[in-house]
Amino acid sequence: MGRVQLFEVRLGHGRVVYSPGEPLAGAVRVRLGAPLPFRAIRVICTGSCRVSNKANDGAWVAEEGYFSSTLSLADKGSLPAGEHSFPFQFLLPATAPTSFEGPFGKIVHQVRANIDTPRFSKDHQCSCVFYILNPLNLNSIPDIEQPNVASTTKKFSYKLVKTGSVVLTASTDLRGYVVGQVLRLQADIKNQSGKDAGPVVASLLQKVSYKAKRWIYDVRTIAEVEGSSVKAWRQAQWQEQILVPALPQSALPGCSLIHVDYYLQVSLKAPEATVTLPVFIGDIAVNHAPLSPWPGPGLPAGASPPVVPSAPPQEEAEAGGPHFPDPIFLSTKSHSQQQPPRGALGCAPGVPEPRPPDGSPAPHPLPPPLCISTGATVPYFAEGSGGPVPTTSTLILPPEYSSWGYPYEAPPSYEQSCGGADPGLTPGS
Repeated sequence: MGRVQLFEVRLGHGRVVYSPGEPLAGAVRVRLGAPLPFRAIRVICTGSCRVSNKANDGAWVAEEGYFSSTLSLADKGSLPAGEHSFPFQFLLPATAPTSFEGPFGKIVHQVRANIDTPRFSKDHQCSCVFYILNPLNLNSIPDIEQPNVASTTKKFSYKLVKTGSVVLTASTDLRGYVVGQVLRLQADIKNQSGKDAGPVVASLLQKVSYKAKRWIYDVRTIAEVEGSSVKAWRQAQWQEQILVPALPQSALPGCSLIHVDYYLQVSLKAPEATVTLPVFIGDIAVNHAPLSPWPGPGLPAGASPPVVPSAPPQEEAEAGGPHFPDPIFLSTKSHSQQQPPRGALGCAPGVPEPRPPDGSPAPHPLPPPLCISTGATVPYFAEGSGGPVPTTSTLILPPEYSSWGYPYEAPPSYEQSCGGADPGLTPGS
C-alpha cells in the first residue's frame, strides 16, 4: 500500500463553484500506513490564465496570475500512522475572473497541497480545481437598451444585362440574453429584381480571441436556422427564435488574454448579403424593456416601411415578369437546435433546471448557471484516472451543435411557439 495511502484536498460541503470575494474553506486529508517525517505541509490557492499557440497544447506561451495565497498547515515534524485532517480557509479576491476553458487557453483556479519531506525523500503533491463565477450583469453594458437592428443593400447583375437589388434588414428583440432565454429574430427582405433571392440563414456565432504571441481567433457556430427563398419582385418577412444554450459569458471581465464575443449573423446565400448584430451573453438578465419595443409583423425597429415597386421595370413588364406587391411570411426549412434530454447539458443530478420551461430567465433565488467551456469536453473535473465526479453545483456545459445533424423534425416555428401571445419579451420576467 505504501506509506502515503491517501492525500487529497476536499472543499467544504462538496462545493466547486464560488463567487469573487467569498471565503473558500476545506481540508487537506492524509492517511498514512507508517509514520512520515516532513519539513512542512502547505496549501496554496491560485488563479491564473494560460494561453497556447496550438489547440489543446500544454506548452503555454502567455500567462497572467490573478491571486496566489499560501498557508502553512504544519511545521517540521513527523506524522504518525493513521488519518489526519488539516482545515484551511482562503478569501477569494473580488476581482477574480470567471473560470473558462477553450482549445487555446484556460482560466484555472485551484488549491494545491504539498508535503515537503526530508532530503532524499519523495515530496507529495495533490490539487483540487474549483470554479469562479463572476456574474455579468447585462444592465451594466452601455446601450444595452438600444434597438438591435442592421440593414444592407446588395446590388447585382443577372441574365448578363439585367440589374437588381435586394435589401436585407435584421433585428432582435434584445441585445443581451442569459442562458435558457429565447432570442427572437426577424429578417425583412425586399427582392427588387426578376431573380429569386435566398435562402436566408441566421447563425449565432461565438468568437473567442486568445492573446498569445499573436492574436488567435476561434470562431464557431453555436446554432443555425435556415429559412426559405424570396421570389422575384417580392418582399418577405421571416421570424424565428434561438434558445440560448449554456455558453461562457461575454468578455470575461478581469482577463486580458482571453475575450469572448457573440454575434447573430443573418445572410442571404444568393445574392450574397450579410448583416451582423452583436449580442451579449450574461448571467443577470436585462431588467427593463428596450427603448423601441421589438416590432410586430411587417416592420423591424428603426427600419423604414417596406417599399415595393408599383410596377416592375419596363424590361420585366415587356417580358411578362410577375409582380406580387403583398408581403409574404417565409417558412423555416431547418434548425440546428434539438431539444436535448434532461441532463444533456451537464447538470449535476438533483440540481434544479437552470431556467423555467417557458424560456424566461429564472427568478430568484436560483443562482445563474456556470459554463466554463466552448465545447462539451469537460463535464466535471476529475483528478488522476478516476471518472468524472458529479457535484452539487449548477455547473453546465454547452452542447456541441456543430457535430449534430439536423433533426428529422424541426423545432416549432416562431408562430407555433408564440401562438397568439405578444411576440415581445419582457426582460427579467
